[in-house]
Amino acid sequence: MRTKKVFWAVAITALVVAIILISLEAYYVVVAFLIGLLLMGHRELWSLLRRRKMPPIDERIRENTSKSVRNGFIFFVVATAFLMLPFSIRLVEEPDTVQVLGALFIAAGAVYLLSYLYYERVELRLSERSMKLFKTFILIAGISLGVLVISIFLHNAISALAMHFWGADFEEPVFFIVATIICPLGLAVGVIGSLVMYFKGLFSRALE
Repeated sequence: MRTKKVFWAVAITALVVAIILISLEAYYVVVAFLIGLLLMGHRELWSLLRRRKMPPIDERIRENTSKSVRNGFIFFVVATAFLMLPFSIRLVEEPDTVQVLGALFIAAGAVYLLSYLYYERVELRLSERSMKLFKTFILIAGISLGVLVISIFLHNAISALAMHFWGADFEEPVFFIVATIICPLGLAVGVIGSLVMYFKGLFSRALE
């Protein structure tokens, strides 16, 4: 009963927020906001549509939901902080704040959904060796992304300092190569590899 009350409270709050956003003519954010909520409430909505009642909630589901909400929130905060960095403007020319906010809502919902499916199925179905490989790919992707951001910042900073002190056009080569070739390659390997392992666990049978 408590879970049902929480669900309806969230639904009513979301409706109020959507109405406010519509009155502000932020239609893109409304759509993205609702998609994000649908991704987060997929389990409850699916159960209500099929069985006319809320899904059963046990300790494991409660823990998985809590971890997934945490992951979605951390992603939202980190992505927002990154987009607010001064040098990030160089990555996206004249970014539309409304579109960025909408994309963040959808992405946070997707992170929640992928996290929940991971804790609910993938983690239980991958062997110990496959889990190590999966985490290795995740680590490669994370390190590549971090080094990419740092390399862009250092490339821009060194190039700007060189132009300031010597007054000539100068493109710093080392971090430029790292940011444009090495890091994207590592990120692609990490993302593709982790997705392959993720879907392998998602669609395989549970381990005995």
